[in-house]
Amino acid sequence: MNKKFARNEDGLLENPSVEYAFNEDGSVDWRKMVRKEFLVPNRSRTQETDVDALEDKDLLILLGGIKELAQLRGFTDVKYNVVTANLEYVCVSCEITWVPNYETEGKEIKFQSIADAHSGNTNNFAVNFLAAIAENRAFTRCVRNFLKINIVGQDEIGGKFPANQAQEEVSTSPVSLLKAAIKNRKISFEDFVKKLEEEGKEYAGNLNSEQDLANIPKFEVMKLIKRLKKG
Repeated sequence: MNKKFARNEDGLLENPSVEYAFNEDGSVDWRKMVRKEFLVPNRSRTQETDVDALEDKDLLILLGGIKELAQLRGFTDVKYNVVTANLEYVCVSCEITWVPNYETEGKEIKFQSIADAHSGNTNNFAVNFLAAIAENRAFTRCVRNFLKINIVGQDEIGGKFPANQAQEEVSTSPVSLLKAAIKNRKISFEDFVKKLEEEGKEYAGNLNSEQDLANIPKFEVMKLIKRLKKG
């Protein structure tokens, strides 16, 4: 066995470089085991940049920190179950089998958490990687919840941007690109909808204004943009 990951009878690493922090009841304080380099300010809550000056509610944990915590605690297996998956919504559960330690009275524990990803809770670029986002979120939540850490993981948040990025993200969104493609072809919105109706598109009947373009399935939006650009 690699001595770096050898554990004592309490299930704790014997590696001298690992310094455990403990609660008053003797359990491990896993929150204090998160190294500073894995903590960043939650920009949606604060403008403060010094993590030492922030409370847990104003912090985020990077994925690297979550992975390190899982390794410190010790696990033997990670299983993912795809609950739902389509082009617009993915829901994944993550089950981790944790090695026995004194906190679990020497028993192996299986713990599970669930997470989802969709266009409403991911950043603009991430809508193309919903499965990966949901996977990371489920893993992060499983680790955090089991270790009783109340700092949100950076992978768990999305859909919000700093003010100086907001306009750039909006201008490159699929719907914005579709509006631009229609305009560049010098086609009126009414003629565009009429063409979709002639093609038998079910969603065409719900397009009463440009704002309704957001209701078109994303995979259809990308196909329409491609068609319009080809002429």
